[in-house]
Amino acid sequence: MVHLKSKREIECLRESADLVGQTLAEVARHIEVGTTLQELDAVAEEYIRTCGGTPAFKGYQVGSNVFPNTLCTSVNDAVVHGIPDDYALEEGDLLSIDCGAKLNGYFGDWAYTFAIGDIADEDAALCRATYRALLEGIEQATDDQRVGDISHAVQSHCESQGFSVVRDLVGHGVGQDLHEDPQVPNFGEAGRGRSLKPGLSLCIEPMINRGRAQVVTDDDGWTVRAADGLPSAHYEHMIVVQEGGEPEVLSDYGYIEDVIDPPYETDAFTETTTR
Repeated sequence: MVHLKSKREIECLRESADLVGQTLAEVARHIEVGTTLQELDAVAEEYIRTCGGTPAFKGYQVGSNVFPNTLCTSVNDAVVHGIPDDYALEEGDLLSIDCGAKLNGYFGDWAYTFAIGDIADEDAALCRATYRALLEGIEQATDDQRVGDISHAVQSHCESQGFSVVRDLVGHGVGQDLHEDPQVPNFGEAGRGRSLKPGLSLCIEPMINRGRAQVVTDDDGWTVRAADGLPSAHYEHMIVVQEGGEPEVLSDYGYIEDVIDPPYETDAFTETTTR
């Protein structure tokens, strides 16, 4: 069941997305060589709760598996859903952080991949391609298009750059539930899938591997890794389809990019990635 959001609901989603952005900016201030993933997680949980929100991922249950932390921290070959532990960040790491927060009954959920110090040229290219694919997917999220147009745009860009699209994981709707219909794959055929209607709120989130697309899940039941052990990147935005125009991007990478030095030029992305 797809729920189209009212103006009031979109404002609630915008506030939740802002809380995620402010939280990720606070976390970004602590990201450096030697910092542990658990330390970053503690920063995020304290910030969310201080602002009156609730961590969206902590306690999230799939079957018998309950996620134990506030952040998903996925390093290098970890694609998504990494559990924060005592791993200390090292020079050259890629760190994907997915953060969710519930505020006033609505969820914010988005992600960013951070470079720890100087990273390999191949990893910087992976980040750029994933970031750009996200923006190209967002450009397709108009009320005369379908979910498949978003999916095809993401897939086409990443594969044209020599990278692989993870097919076991998808984007999704978001609102009063963390995961709503419809699913938003990062691969697919243009012109297929559910029609996009004004008020539809989505999380578009390319998960792209430097090597092959195949993934495996760790024994913890959560951490998804590239099967070939090569790095992966993950970027996610929250958007709302608008009537007769471009989608509104509710999440704002400006919170993060005012704090860090991204491994790519962001000037060309500014109009799309911020409100």
